[in-house]
This record gives sequence, structure tokens and C-alpha cells, in this order.
Amino acid sequence: MDILVGYATAHGSTREIAERLGARLTEHGLKADVRAMSRIEVPDRYDAFVLGSAVHGQAWLPPAKDFVHRYGDALGSRPLWLFSVGMPGALRRPWKRLAAKEGPLIVNGLQGLASYRDHRLLSGVVARDQFPLSGRIMFRLMGCRYGDYRDWEAIEEWADGIARALISR
Repeated sequence: MDILVGYATAHGSTREIAERLGARLTEHGLKADVRAMSRIEVPDRYDAFVLGSAVHGQAWLPPAKDFVHRYGDALGSRPLWLFSVGMPGALRRPWKRLAAKEGPLIVNGLQGLASYRDHRLLSGVVARDQFPLSGRIMFRLMGCRYGDYRDWEAIEEWADGIARALISR
């Protein structure tokens, strides 16, 4: 079974998560093709999709949104999982509670997407150089911290669940 693990990244964190998902799916005997969504012309050859994007302003990056809009019909006819990579891990109280509300906002912004199996909002790497000066000041005033917040164990468990679902089909 051929699976596209497509991603759109701003600083590389989302690509690394996509690569880990692809490697884990491959360990289960599936054929995972990990590619930037901006470099995929026709996704018809894939049997399933795992798509993810970095999140900026509670939305996927333009290449990811464009991909979903362009290929919505193909995506809707096959198993589809979504992941978004943001900074919920960097948030501190009371901001942390707001992270749970971000997932539905992100998915609602993906016009042209008919259905999907699951969506995960994952934490990525949050680095000082990713923000302009005003953003760095606001980030610190909110009590947030820079760092690598990726939960590799949870990411691999999610990939294991995707593999089980696809293999049992």
C-alpha cells in the first residue's frame, strides 16, 4: 500500500515529524513516500494520505492549503489523516488551555477537504529566531519558553495506529 506523507514546513520541524511518521509506517510494511506538498503534482498513485503543515496564525501554510484545495476530490476518496505543527507545548497557563481550541480552527480553514480520519495538533520546535522582535517580546511576556517540544513517542504511537487502520482494511 502506497502512502503519501505530505508536509509543508517553515523551519524544518514539520518535515522531521513527517519523516518520522513515514519511517514508522515503513516499519509496519507500508510504502511511505515523504514529500513536500509543494513538490507533488498528481497524488493519484497513493492509496492513503497523511498530510501535515506548520501552523502560522491558526492556519496551515499556503502550499499545504493549496494542495488540499487542488486535490480535495482525490483526498476525499481515500483514507486521510492530518497533523498540524504549532507551539502548544511552549505555551504556559492560561494560554495552554487555548491550544485545545486551535485544532478545530485549523481544520475548518482547510476548504475543499471533505473528510479525514483524525487530526493531531502537535508541538514542534520553537526557536527565538523564528520571531521578529515584537513577537519575541510578546512570547516572553506570555511566559512561553523556547525549545523542542516534539513528543516522539506520541508521534510514533499515532503512526502505529494509522498503520493498524490501513493494514486491517
